[in-house]
Amino acid sequence: MKNFFKKIFKKVIQKIYFLADLHLIENKPNGIKNYNHSATYNTAIFFPDSIVGNYQKDKSKIVIGDGTQIRATLLIFPYGGSITVGENCYIGDMSRIWSAEKVIIGNDVLISHNVNIIDSNAHETDAEERAINGRKNFLYGLPNEKGNVPSAPIVIENNVWINFNSIILKGVTIGKGAIVAAGSVVTKDVPPFSLVAGNPAKIVKKLK
Repeated sequence: MKNFFKKIFKKVIQKIYFLADLHLIENKPNGIKNYNHSATYNTAIFFPDSIVGNYQKDKSKIVIGDGTQIRATLLIFPYGGSITVGENCYIGDMSRIWSAEKVIIGNDVLISHNVNIIDSNAHETDAEERAINGRKNFLYGLPNEKGNVPSAPIVIENNVWINFNSIILKGVTIGKGAIVAAGSVVTKDVPPFSLVAGNPAKIVKKLK
């Protein structure tokens, strides 16, 4: 039992040091953090409440366009995933983008607070396999191999607006100019210039 707790304590300490290396690289005078070790960007703004979890330690896997403002959590898994965000976007506080495959966001996209975008199921569907790997995650952190976790890319095209408390699931493309109403769960593609709402989200209006 003592050795078990020692292993957990060691892993917790290692993760703290790793996260500190990623997230507390440099504090600028205006309180905005510099994420140059975790992401590729030029004039994008990362606010103090933002978090970048680049577990591949490859900043080319998280690319943020000019003029974009990030208050959210961006995370890619050790075994894979990438996040690309275009220019002049906004991603609100308490929102999360987790990628095991690929998430591509276009230009002028507005993502409100508490939005979840994840391109995988995060865990295996087989109960026994999920339990075994769950115990490994407790001890060793995020896995280095994908295993049998289903995943598929997410594409959010230009000028999309995603309202608060919405969920965007794997394999979805949201077309240009579309609006996702608050609290929606998007499980299928959204056509361009359409308003979707509900769980699962359905088209309720065509937009001009």
